[in-house]
Amino acid sequence: MTLIRTAFFCAILSVAGPAFSQTNINLGTINADPTAPLEITSDSLSIDQDTGTAVFQGSVLIGQGNLRLNAGRVQVFYSDASGDISRLSATGGVTFVTATEAAEASSAEYNLDAGTLVLSGDVLLTQGNSAISANTMRVNLSDGSAQMEGRVRTILNQGGN
Repeated sequence: MTLIRTAFFCAILSVAGPAFSQTNINLGTINADPTAPLEITSDSLSIDQDTGTAVFQGSVLIGQGNLRLNAGRVQVFYSDASGDISRLSATGGVTFVTATEAAEASSAEYNLDAGTLVLSGDVLLTQGNSAISANTMRVNLSDGSAQMEGRVRTILNQGGN
């Protein structure tokens, strides 16, 4: 359970060529409580000690508090030296949802060492009534800032409409 809880916590903190356009946004509401109850549902789980990976596959749903992560496949990579999680890779249509925002992408890569989350492929981020789409979204998990790259389209709804 500790392995799974650590993997989920890292995923929710937490996943392109030259950009045509780019913009910066703040994702300061992304946070997680690693002590909250955790539930992971998938069609299968395989652990490979030789390669230092664990794979959740088939309609993966990870929930903790008000956070949800859905993907077709989530692979967890461990550091050879420490045995700690070093990287997470989610593929097969990734959806990340909090109480105030949601993000969709084809794939997500979370690098724990660098503290970055990169969502790639038809990224769509919604915050309230506003939406931003791009080819790639790079999130700095230390400060919650993000950069959208590759044909960015923004819809900002102001007021109650």
